[in-house]
Amino acid sequence: MSVPEGYVELGLRLGRHVDGLVDAYYGAPAVKEHVDAEPLREPWMLVEDASRLLADLSDDALEEQRGSWLHAQLVGLETVARKLTGEERPYADEVERCYGVRPTRTPEAEFEAAHGALDNALPGPGSLGERYQAWREGDPVPAEHLHEVLESIVEDLRRRTANLIRLPEGESYVLELVSDEPWAAYNYYEGGLRSRIAVNTDVPMATNFVTELMAHELYPGHQTEHSWKERLLHQEQRQAEAGILMIGTPESLIAEGIAGLGLEILLEDEDAFAAEHLGRHGIAYDAERAGAVKAARRPLERVSGNVALMLYEDGASEDDALAYLRHWALMSERRANQALRFITDPIWRSYVTTYADGYRVCHEWVDGDPARFKRLLTEQLTPADLI
Repeated sequence: MSVPEGYVELGLRLGRHVDGLVDAYYGAPAVKEHVDAEPLREPWMLVEDASRLLADLSDDALEEQRGSWLHAQLVGLETVARKLTGEERPYADEVERCYGVRPTRTPEAEFEAAHGALDNALPGPGSLGERYQAWREGDPVPAEHLHEVLESIVEDLRRRTANLIRLPEGESYVLELVSDEPWAAYNYYEGGLRSRIAVNTDVPMATNFVTELMAHELYPGHQTEHSWKERLLHQEQRQAEAGILMIGTPESLIAEGIAGLGLEILLEDEDAFAAEHLGRHGIAYDAERAGAVKAARRPLERVSGNVALMLYEDGASEDDALAYLRHWALMSERRANQALRFITDPIWRSYVTTYADGYRVCHEWVDGDPARFKRLLTEQLTPADLI
């Protein structure tokens, strides 16, 4: 068995232990059927499998970039397998091995400066936290207009993406409104160049979030990346490893970086775009204020990374972590508790770093160049390639 084929089977076997670790699989159905039918493989055996595949890489006649990508992915999966055995390692080491970037603390002076800028952007009575939370959640898209607003935004983003960087022929998406789910929206990449986007109607959709969400999940974000890589790498080049998407590996950090960066590449003014689409449905939107708030709050995206380091390197309590999230990230108690649940999950605790670090790494490497952005969408690059 080749290393790429072994990598796929390792990922599927780990996915039987950790629900959600396999973000998507669209490889050969027979491989998954075989793995699902075999006895559950013990975590220590999966560690041995990962170590053997890493050792075999030097003997597999793979192109250099493909080999280096597989090496980074296998280090991540080996780390996940070791965690399943109960092995403990320093948090920063775990993050670096899984996602390819070592986490660092953001000075609180940067958060303080962001608070000052937000105070100017959101004048009025009440505390800064109250004003920010009211802005963030206070103007939802009316439920009766939600589907048509989302469709309007997605189709425009799709057209612009196709014009700027092209889309693979035959790619598609389905947009569904659902209820009784714990998240606002979720991208289920189903293979065959298609994503299914579920949007939860139980959670009011803020007008200042709809464009960002659709760009992140669809165009030019996750759907664009996954469909290009499936077409080029899996369908045309027959790379087995491109038929599975794994959490706990550097490809997740790159994917979140792409999804966070896409709007900057695609639109000169995200909020003018949103105001135009919302206005078509009679929904008012203060684009100037929204732009000022979003620019001011960007450093606050790194607060959760500081909280993870507080918990796992400093030994801070969960009460301290909640207070830090409420103070520096200006989160409501409900949002702070949701964020803490994510940060304290044994498997997912390291994923919290992928959003800010993925954006930073991809932003610095792309440097506003659409051609480089398309390389991220179509090539298997690692964080080490970008740094």
